Amino acid sequence: MQALETIEADSPKVACDGGKGALGHPRVFLNMGDKGHVECPYCGRHYVLKAGAKAGGGH
Repeated sequence: MQALETIEADSPKVACDGGKGALGHPRVFLNMGDKGHVECPYCGRHYVLKAGAKAGGGH
């Protein structure tokens, strides 16, 4: 089994499309909320909030 990819993000709101162009998946917008991490339900990519980035606020 292939290891899941972990991506550090500057914002708690991220968009994932599988990263494989036409072979990816529909773009989904994910919100980490107060947890500071979220997993894409399509491809399993794990997004984590970079150290020092703000976990909340804004629109």
